[in-house]
Amino acid sequence: MSLLPPFDRAAVIGMLAAFGDRDPSAVDEEIGSLELTWLVTEVEQRYGITVELPEDALDAVWTVDDAVRVLGALLPAAAAPAEGR
Repeated sequence: MSLLPPFDRAAVIGMLAAFGDRDPSAVDEEIGSLELTWLVTEVEQRYGITVELPEDALDAVWTVDDAVRVLGALLPAAAAPAEGR
């Protein structure tokens, strides 16, 4: 069994940094629509899942923390963020 990387703020920021090949410190808190599309694709590839969310759920993802909360809820327990992180 392979270990899944944790899905937390650092993981989301790292994935978003890869979009546009930028330093993680250059990633804004707010997530644009193209960044969200990139992030969903990255999550699907890294965690071996298919992200199927209603449009209103995706529309609620505006920030890094929103992404951790909404997308993290779809991940297996081994990768999902722990409460209070």
